Amino acid sequence: MIDRKNFNSSKVPRMTDVFPQAVIAGNFIFVSGTTGVNPETGKLSESFEEQAAQSFRNIKTILEDAGAGMDQIVKTTVFMVTGNDFSILNKVYGEVFPANAPARSTPQVMPFPAGILISVECIAMKSVDHK
Repeated sequence: MIDRKNFNSSKVPRMTDVFPQAVIAGNFIFVSGTTGVNPETGKLSESFEEQAAQSFRNIKTILEDAGAGMDQIVKTTVFMVTGNDFSILNKVYGEVFPANAPARSTPQVMPFPAGILISVECIAMKSVDHK
């Protein structure tokens, strides 16, 4: 039987207590939809680009606290409120993953509450030797 545990980082604000920031199952980390809330201010930028970049910074923090890194992400799903921001998303994605980018799906969704323009979830592989 595969070990499964819920995981939350105290360094990234949780959007709700209903579900965890991530679930670790065996050697995989499944990160729930993560928004661009700035952990220092508790607020969202109005800029799609800044929300996208902060979403990935928040994912990086969650993964590092769970024992993995961005280079171990194998799949992302990026939920965007508007489909007009693909060039901005691709720019941010290229900065986050300059080489060996993970597979990605990018569905357009109905508006999120509270000014959220993007939510990113991912699947990463947890290695036993990652710091």
